[in-house]
Amino acid sequence: MSKKSVFCIATTRHQAEQIVDRLKVANFSNNDISVLFPDKDTTRDFAHEKSTKAPEGALTGASTGGIVGGTLGWIAGIGALAIPGVGPFIAAGPIMAALSGAAIGAALGGIAGGLMGLGIPEIEAKRYEGKVNAGNLLISVHTENSKEIDQAKDIFTAAGAEDICVTEEAATPKEDQATPRAAHVVEKS
Repeated sequence: MSKKSVFCIATTRHQAEQIVDRLKVANFSNNDISVLFPDKDTTRDFAHEKSTKAPEGALTGASTGGIVGGTLGWIAGIGALAIPGVGPFIAAGPIMAALSGAAIGAALGGIAGGLMGLGIPEIEAKRYEGKVNAGNLLISVHTENSKEIDQAKDIFTAAGAEDICVTEEAATPKEDQATPRAAHVVEKS
């Protein structure tokens, strides 16, 4: 069985909050929703100030103070993240683990590497990385079935989101296996 996620780009914080609100109303779990956006309220020296492991990526605690609250604060696992050479970000949901681990190091690199670990093909991951670096917000939701995929796509489309993409991550015999899984874009609108 394969897992699918629906991704999009929100161009404003307000738009992202509308999308997350609608996903919440549609009964998507806060554990299945991810948001990633630049942390404009933190200095560029974030990694050096907050952690001694700057080359591996730095992650601060779950509290981001006044930076995130309300709708986006509802998402599980929210925190500040510094990606060496890229800068400070706020991440929430499953994307937090993909971007904060050692796997984002030199082997994969930057945001694109973490996104590839979530099942996004390299070309899509690099485009999303560019959009996030430009100040946009990346939103994703893990889905269980085609009904949820359609529902998420409808929510993203109704909110005016850009670059809506459905990815499929092929299942492996052992989930804890360290080898990369094949992934491809199922559909892009």
